Amino acid sequence: VQLQASGGGLVQPGGSLRLSCAASGSIFSINLMGWYRQAPGKQRELVATMGSGGGTNYADSVKGRFTISRDNAKNTVYLQMNSLEPGDTAIYYCNAFLTRSSGGIITNYWGSGTLVTVSR
Repeated sequence: VQLQASGGGLVQPGGSLRLSCAASGSIFSINLMGWYRQAPGKQRELVATMGSGGGTNYADSVKGRFTISRDNAKNTVYLQMNSLEPGDTAIYYCNAFLTRSSGGIITNYWGSGTLVTVSR
């Protein structure tokens, strides 16, 4: 199983970016998909997650600015980021809890990350 993230880049404060993460390989079902980020010198932190039923969870720092969504048919999760601030600069990692077969154990997978830089 691989998680491939894309969509990062350099953007000015107040701008927008959309991240995508596609899961591929032998996948039976994905329970939870989401995004975490790690800024230089800081610990990795949750940004947003979405369950298979559509329930969402956001970090307080991004509520009202970021929106997570999923395309279950494509095993893909998106993160629409608006009103970006310099404090959002970080490597963004996608994450998934999934099963590879019916009745299989739920396993956690991480993508390789995509860099988001918010600067003038």
